Amino acid sequence: MASISSLGVGSGLDLNGLLDQLQEAEQEKLVPIQQQQVEQKTQISAYGQLQSSLSEVQSSASDLNDPELFNSVTSNVEGESAEAAATPDAPPGRYDVNVQQLATASSIATQGVDEETVLNADTEASLDVTLNDGTAQNIKVEADSTLSDVRDAINASDAGVSASVVFDGSQSRLAIASESTGAEAGIDSVAFNGLDGLALDTATEIQGQDAQLDVNGVAITSDSNQVEEAIQGTTLSLTDTGESTVTVARDDESIRGAITGFVDSYNDMKSTTADLTSFSSEDGETQAGDLLGDSTTRMAESRLRSTMTESVGEGGLQTLEDVGISMNVDGELEVDDEQLDEALSTQPGAVQTLFSGTDESAGIAGRVEEELDTMLGENGMVEGAVTGAENQMDRLEERYSSMEDSIATTVDRYRTQFQELDSMVAEMNQTSSYLTQQLSAM
Repeated sequence: MASISSLGVGSGLDLNGLLDQLQEAEQEKLVPIQQQQVEQKTQISAYGQLQSSLSEVQSSASDLNDPELFNSVTSNVEGESAEAAATPDAPPGRYDVNVQQLATASSIATQGVDEETVLNADTEASLDVTLNDGTAQNIKVEADSTLSDVRDAINASDAGVSASVVFDGSQSRLAIASESTGAEAGIDSVAFNGLDGLALDTATEIQGQDAQLDVNGVAITSDSNQVEEAIQGTTLSLTDTGESTVTVARDDESIRGAITGFVDSYNDMKSTTADLTSFSSEDGETQAGDLLGDSTTRMAESRLRSTMTESVGEGGLQTLEDVGISMNVDGELEVDDEQLDEALSTQPGAVQTLFSGTDESAGIAGRVEEELDTMLGENGMVEGAVTGAENQMDRLEERYSSMEDSIATTVDRYRTQFQELDSMVAEMNQTSSYLTQQLSAM
């Protein structure tokens, strides 16, 4: 008998519909695995949030553990004659700066010529430039050069001067200026050799000069308007003549910002873990956080809280409460601004020791950073929890794939059995029809 290509054609039974129902029933076996996969993905995502919040605390602790933070200074200038940039080496103080003269470069221009005039037809030429410090340079000029070519030759040299072409309204001039300011860097002489028509206009000469100023009455001379170490650890940028007052002070605002940033990152972490481990029941419905009851989250939070509340050092400031930082009933940190400002103002060294420690022992920020390094490291408990969740996800994917293969095999078996049933019923129907015909004929 020929095989039946479509189920139910031979028997007249709805075998396709029955096979679909059986396949749907088999697919239900995947539902528990899918639910576990969703739960596992949610847990992995939650661990990612936990890692991120702990990393923020680690970063802020690292900033606060940097001794350079407590050595930072600011400079404030009153007046228009100077600007100031202080380094950590600058001692706090107030400095009166009186600028009598700015440093300038020297310059001189040639008499006017037509810009297109060839100055050395068919022959090479040169010019000699000598600076006040004795530096001398001979600059070669190619044959058939114009004023612009001479300018380019000067600018391509290393003579300590630069050149430009200036149009005075009727003719062009070659303007030469020293590249550096100060009397020593000034132009002493310029000699043109074989450049017909080029001669200096001495009326245009400007002599270079040094800056002259005094700081708290001490006279200072500088060949540059960038004056270093007139105030220890501070660079003065002279902008005009006149008087200014420079105040160098410890940068308490940056230190305070790092401390409050540390507090904020810890409180953000607390808020994140509270959401992840929350539980509520309203109107008969319960809502649970994605890491409710998770031991890793509880342990990380407990260890960090313990590290934050430990005492450090001996004498002076030993706990966060000593600088006005306390932990409330919800486990979040609160800052008493007045107490913190007073500690920064009256005990800056003790505040530094409290947070960044000494060469012998770590401060609170250092201990927190070290604790989080351990938690978040490759073999840490948080990374271990994430790895465990990811491995479980891999196992679920393998189970899902294996179950899909099993379902496909089962459905194929059903299909084969239905095909055999369809063929058998079709044969029986044919036999029945034949017997009926024979009986009718008798």
